[in-house]
Amino acid sequence: MLNIILFGPPGSGKGTQAANLVEKYNLQHVSTGDLLREEKAKETPLGLQAQKFMDQGKLVPDEVVIGMISSKLDQMADKVKGFIFDGFPRTVAQAEALDKLMDLKNIQIASVLALDVSEEELVKRILKRGETSNRADDRDEDTIRQRVTEYENKTAPVATYYGEQNKLTRIAGEGTPEAIFDLLSEQMDGLVGA
Repeated sequence: MLNIILFGPPGSGKGTQAANLVEKYNLQHVSTGDLLREEKAKETPLGLQAQKFMDQGKLVPDEVVIGMISSKLDQMADKVKGFIFDGFPRTVAQAEALDKLMDLKNIQIASVLALDVSEEELVKRILKRGETSNRADDRDEDTIRQRVTEYENKTAPVATYYGEQNKLTRIAGEGTPEAIFDLLSEQMDGLVGA
């Protein structure tokens, strides 16, 4: 089973590239936002628990999110060739929790593919996305820069964590989506062949 984390700052193209990788390699896309919506809609115990936190304006605790991921892994494991995590883990604590969960299931993260994009390019992309996304936070340059800074402070250390495990591969994330996908595919083909 091939399990990948697609990693990068907001605006790096994770969503676009994850969709391409899912299609080409028959992977299950695991997005925590999607999982939260799915569990809430099904009114599962985890979904109801998450809803309580969200109703109070609080972040859903890591253990609830990990529970949802565990459920998704169990549900889909025999239907796909692996999983691609997008937008998770966001902190080193989440990465450690994910590794523990994977160990319990006798699987592991094979690779973390990190999209490297300059801050100026990120700002340009998100402002462009903001023209059609209906997200206020995609239309304000100061807010975008704040999101990038937040990523650098809280999420970028996850790359170091996986780098210490020799699982991190940096991918040039600037260029056409097709060129970036070709670079990702080269890495994936190497993992599939391994």
